[in-house]
Amino acid sequence: MTNFVPTPTVAAPDIVRCAYMEIVVTDLAKSREFYVDVLGLHVTEEDENVIYLRSLEEFIHHNLVLRKGPVAAVAAFAYRVKSPAEVDAAEAYYKELGCRVERRKEGFTKGVGDSVRVEDPLGFPYEFFYDVQHVERLTQRYDLYSAGELVRLDHFNQVTPDVPKGRKYLEDLGFRVSEDIKDADGVTYAAWMHRKQTVHDTALTGGNGPRMHHVAFATHEKHNIIQICDKMGALRISDRIERGPGRHGVSNAFYLYILDPDGHRIEIYTQDYYTGDPDNPTITWDVHDNQRRDWWGNPVVPSWYTEASLVLDLDGTPQPVIVREEKSEMAVTVGADGFSYTRKADGDGPDAGDRAGFKLGAQL
Repeated sequence: MTNFVPTPTVAAPDIVRCAYMEIVVTDLAKSREFYVDVLGLHVTEEDENVIYLRSLEEFIHHNLVLRKGPVAAVAAFAYRVKSPAEVDAAEAYYKELGCRVERRKEGFTKGVGDSVRVEDPLGFPYEFFYDVQHVERLTQRYDLYSAGELVRLDHFNQVTPDVPKGRKYLEDLGFRVSEDIKDADGVTYAAWMHRKQTVHDTALTGGNGPRMHHVAFATHEKHNIIQICDKMGALRISDRIERGPGRHGVSNAFYLYILDPDGHRIEIYTQDYYTGDPDNPTITWDVHDNQRRDWWGNPVVPSWYTEASLVLDLDGTPQPVIVREEKSEMAVTVGADGFSYTRKADGDGPDAGDRAGFKLGAQL
């Protein structure tokens, strides 16, 4: 299926980090209740059609935009670039790729200036910007700090039917791979890719797409995530907890997956690791090693593999979903017993070691 994206002759934009996501929600009041009253994100600005939210440590205008609309979907995966000149670079780069490109000097959202939005080679709506409105960083506003405080936007996760194509495209764009999942035949099921010095700014998950799998916010500690679970239980909305809490093998992070009123998936995430050295090694996991998705070996619910949010083109129309032709990770891992569990007797990677009396099947 792979049809590799050509590498442009012009320089790729210098991306700093994932910065915000714009999502369309069908009931703004219910979404506000979820993101503000339950999760504790901070309102920067709002009106009857849109709410701009940020996490505790953010100093730019927003990390999340909730926009009222008829169809729940994602309107933009937005990245901040290193300088105003890099917005020009993004425009030139995607035009050479033959992608649809739109530029607005006034920005696409409040609080963000000169911006470029594109329909990228995978069908996702990407945005690149530098100019922003600065707002109060709430780091020392302990009077506002909640027990489950979300402190940073950490990453996106995108579902695509062609992970190798997406990996090559994002590597050309300057992303580096921290971890991936493969099988013995070399089929790639997922890849974690970063610009900032953490495990990822975005990840590619193999499946029917383009769709948004989740957007992730970080907390300081594990206990913040447990508090969110307790709060959702107390509010009798624990049915919106889809998966977790637990610890990932990939990224080593402690996690929780929850669903907003429209079914958009949010990950609450903490305690991954530094990836900033130029020779930071890529960790490859065997698709049959179920510790890759949950370090404790707990099953992954099928909905986590199959459900995801639609994404929009630049006209606001949902992109058609293309079926993945290669075998899916779910087909490999979910068997007749509901979940397969495979360990090799001996680790087969150069760093595979004896942990808790057994050898990992992943090639570390």
